[in-house]
Amino acid sequence: MKALSIAGILLIVLGIVGFVYQGFSYTKTKDIADIGPIHATKDTTEHVPISPVLSGLALIGGVVCLVAGAKSS
Repeated sequence: MKALSIAGILLIVLGIVGFVYQGFSYTKTKDIADIGPIHATKDTTEHVPISPVLSGLALIGGVVCLVAGAKSS
């Protein structure tokens, strides 16, 4: 497979994943107090959204790369 075809497949997969999940979450731990043997922490969950426009552009770009890679063969 050519590099352009592999990049196209990768972009298509990333575009579909972006449409399905629409973002990702992660947990951040912050130390509140550290007094001797006592440790107090606070866990906060952050959500990072992925725009549907960005997912659509990745999907379209992947199709274009796949077609361009197939024509060059």
